[in-house]
Amino acid sequence: MSDNTALQSTLALIGRLLLAAIFLSSGFEKLADPAGTIGYIAAANLPLPWVGYAIAVVVELGGGILLVLGYQARLAALVLAVFTLASALGFHANFADQNQLIHFMKNLAITGGFLQIVAFGAGAFSLDGRAGRA
Repeated sequence: MSDNTALQSTLALIGRLLLAAIFLSSGFEKLADPAGTIGYIAAANLPLPWVGYAIAVVVELGGGILLVLGYQARLAALVLAVFTLASALGFHANFADQNQLIHFMKNLAITGGFLQIVAFGAGAFSLDGRAGRA
Protein backbone atom coordinates (compact mmCIF):
# COMPACT_ATOMS: atom_id res chain seq x y z
CA MET A 1 0.00 0.00 0.00
CA SER A 2 1.52 3.32 -1.05
CA ASP A 3 1.64 6.29 1.30
CA ASN A 4 -1.07 8.03 -0.71
CA THR A 5 -3.33 4.97 -0.65
CA ALA A 6 -2.78 4.51 3.09
CA LEU A 7 -3.66 8.15 3.70
CA GLN A 8 -6.79 7.90 1.55
CA SER A 9 -7.88 4.72 3.31
CA THR A 10 -7.25 6.25 6.73
CA LEU A 11 -9.19 9.40 5.85
CA ALA A 12 -12.05 7.32 4.43
CA LEU A 13 -12.23 5.41 7.73
CA ILE A 14 -12.18 8.60 9.80
CA GLY A 15 -14.87 10.14 7.59
CA ARG A 16 -17.09 7.07 7.96
CA LEU A 17 -16.64 7.05 11.73
CA LEU A 18 -17.46 10.75 12.05
CA LEU A 19 -20.59 10.42 9.92
CA ALA A 20 -21.65 7.28 11.78
CA ALA A 21 -21.20 8.96 15.17
CA ILE A 22 -23.94 11.49 14.42
CA PHE A 23 -26.45 8.82 13.51
CA LEU A 24 -25.54 6.30 16.21
CA SER A 25 -25.86 9.00 18.86
CA SER A 26 -29.16 10.19 17.46
CA GLY A 27 -30.51 6.64 17.14
CA PHE A 28 -29.67 5.81 20.76
CA GLU A 29 -31.24 9.10 21.91
CA LYS A 30 -34.43 8.13 20.06
CA LEU A 31 -34.43 4.71 21.74
CA ALA A 32 -34.08 6.38 25.13
CA ASP A 33 -37.02 8.74 24.55
CA PRO A 34 -39.50 7.31 22.06
CA ALA A 35 -42.36 9.51 23.28
CA GLY A 36 -40.30 12.67 22.82
CA THR A 37 -39.26 11.68 19.32
CA ILE A 38 -42.77 10.69 18.32
CA GLY A 39 -44.04 14.00 19.69
CA TYR A 40 -41.42 15.89 17.69
CA ILE A 41 -42.44 14.07 14.50
CA ALA A 42 -46.12 14.75 15.22
CA ALA A 43 -45.39 18.44 15.89
CA ALA A 44 -43.87 18.66 12.40
CA ASN A 45 -47.27 17.53 11.06
CA LEU A 46 -45.77 14.45 9.45
CA PRO A 47 -48.07 11.44 9.04
CA LEU A 48 -47.77 8.26 11.11
CA PRO A 49 -45.29 9.44 13.76
CA TRP A 50 -44.81 5.89 15.12
CA VAL A 51 -43.82 4.64 11.68
CA GLY A 52 -41.47 7.59 11.21
CA TYR A 53 -39.94 6.86 14.61
CA ALA A 54 -39.35 3.20 13.75
CA ILE A 55 -37.85 4.07 10.37
CA ALA A 56 -35.57 6.68 11.94
CA VAL A 57 -34.27 4.28 14.59
CA VAL A 58 -33.60 1.50 12.08
CA VAL A 59 -31.95 3.82 9.55
CA GLU A 60 -29.83 5.70 12.10
CA LEU A 61 -28.64 2.70 14.10
CA GLY A 62 -28.47 0.24 11.22
CA GLY A 63 -26.84 2.70 8.85
CA GLY A 64 -24.44 3.90 11.53
CA ILE A 65 -23.31 0.37 12.36
CA LEU A 66 -22.86 -0.51 8.68
CA LEU A 67 -20.75 2.62 8.18
CA VAL A 68 -18.53 1.83 11.18
CA LEU A 69 -17.94 -1.66 9.82
CA GLY A 70 -17.67 -0.48 6.25
CA TYR A 71 -20.08 -3.25 5.24
CA GLN A 72 -22.41 -2.52 2.32
CA ALA A 73 -21.22 1.04 2.88
CA ARG A 74 -22.38 2.37 -0.48
CA LEU A 75 -25.93 1.15 0.09
CA ALA A 76 -25.94 2.33 3.72
CA ALA A 77 -24.62 5.74 2.66
CA LEU A 78 -27.27 6.04 -0.06
CA VAL A 79 -30.07 5.24 2.41
CA LEU A 80 -28.61 7.68 4.94
CA ALA A 81 -28.25 10.37 2.25
CA VAL A 82 -31.92 10.06 1.30
CA PHE A 83 -32.93 9.98 4.98
CA THR A 84 -30.82 13.04 5.80
CA LEU A 85 -32.17 15.02 2.86
CA ALA A 86 -35.75 14.04 3.76
CA SER A 87 -35.06 15.12 7.35
CA ALA A 88 -33.78 18.48 6.13
CA LEU A 89 -36.89 19.02 4.03
CA GLY A 90 -39.33 17.69 6.64
CA PHE A 91 -37.95 19.35 9.76
CA HIS A 92 -35.64 22.22 8.80
CA ALA A 93 -37.12 23.94 5.73
CA ASN A 94 -38.24 27.08 7.61
CA PHE A 95 -35.60 29.36 6.11
CA ALA A 96 -36.96 32.42 7.92
CA ASP A 97 -35.62 30.86 11.15
CA GLN A 98 -31.82 31.11 11.04
CA ASN A 99 -31.40 28.11 13.37
CA GLN A 100 -33.48 25.94 11.03
CA LEU A 101 -31.54 27.23 8.03
CA ILE A 102 -28.29 26.22 9.75
CA HIS A 103 -29.67 22.72 10.41
CA PHE A 104 -30.87 22.50 6.80
CA MET A 105 -27.44 23.44 5.46
CA LYS A 106 -25.74 21.02 7.89
CA ASN A 107 -27.95 18.22 6.61
CA LEU A 108 -27.06 19.13 3.02
CA ALA A 109 -23.35 18.92 3.88
CA ILE A 110 -23.83 15.55 5.59
CA THR A 111 -25.74 14.33 2.53
CA GLY A 112 -22.74 15.37 0.43
CA GLY A 113 -20.46 13.31 2.66
CA PHE A 114 -22.67 10.27 2.17
CA LEU A 115 -22.66 10.77 -1.58
CA GLN A 116 -18.84 10.67 -1.47
CA ILE A 117 -19.08 7.21 0.10
CA VAL A 118 -21.62 6.15 -2.53
CA ALA A 119 -19.27 7.35 -5.27
CA PHE A 120 -15.91 6.16 -3.93
CA GLY A 121 -16.72 3.38 -1.47
CA ALA A 122 -15.68 2.72 2.10
CA GLY A 123 -11.94 2.49 1.52
CA ALA A 124 -9.48 -0.30 2.21
CA PHE A 125 -10.02 -0.25 5.99
CA SER A 126 -13.52 -1.72 5.79
CA LEU A 127 -15.27 -5.04 5.37
CA ASP A 128 -16.14 -3.93 1.85
CA GLY A 129 -12.44 -3.29 1.23
CA ARG A 130 -11.53 -6.77 2.45
CA ALA A 131 -14.16 -8.22 0.09
CA GLY A 132 -12.91 -6.14 -2.85
CA ARG A 133 -16.02 -3.89 -2.95
CA ALA A 134 -14.42 -0.66 -1.74
